[in-house]
Amino acid sequence: MSARETVMGKIRAAMGVKGPDEARQATVATRLRETPAGVIPARAQLPTAGQLELFCAMAVQFGATVTRVSDYHEVPAEVSAYLRTRNLPSEIRMGADARLVKADWSSEKTLEVRHGASDGGDLAGVSHAMAGIAETGTLALLSGPANPTTINFLPEHHIVVLDARDIRGDMESVWAKLRTDLGKGAMPRNINLITGPSRSGDIEQTIILGAHGPRALHIVVVE
Repeated sequence: MSARETVMGKIRAAMGVKGPDEARQATVATRLRETPAGVIPARAQLPTAGQLELFCAMAVQFGATVTRVSDYHEVPAEVSAYLRTRNLPSEIRMGADARLVKADWSSEKTLEVRHGASDGGDLAGVSHAMAGIAETGTLALLSGPANPTTINFLPEHHIVVLDARDIRGDMESVWAKLRTDLGKGAMPRNINLITGPSRSGDIEQTIILGAHGPRALHIVVVE
């Protein structure tokens, strides 16, 4: 008997379940097939324009900075401006996301763009979010070569580009979008939900930024 079978057997015994319990399995299969949504708060049920405004407001409330641009070609200039205003080196690390690649990074002559996963030596990284959750100002990022997870956590400054069309009112709608984009039953290895910069209040209840990841989060919303 494997460790998994041992654990599952103890759970069944504690619940008083004997045998395969076909009725319970059918219930689970139905739920997975139909993916019912839970209760959606009224604040998340907004028209598209309202979702954009709420997302930006909530992101700022939780410590992120937000800039809105009209086109992807404006992203490199915005990234350079962010680095300059914080006296950071003109260097970024980013993955192979097609939406970031199509931006004209060569227009920023002094900006050095490094590609691939971060090894921890980068001060600033650029990612592209799969979606944004208006209700909480949260970013959803998928792992993979397009947006390496290391960029989400290792650089001190995390710059995330978000297409305004990918903002949803609530988390349930983001999962629905993921199923539509990748196909039902398909999942990336990792999904990171990021709300504001990394922080901790474990020591003497004093908030410390950058305790478990970037100390600054800057969101560039492409409208």
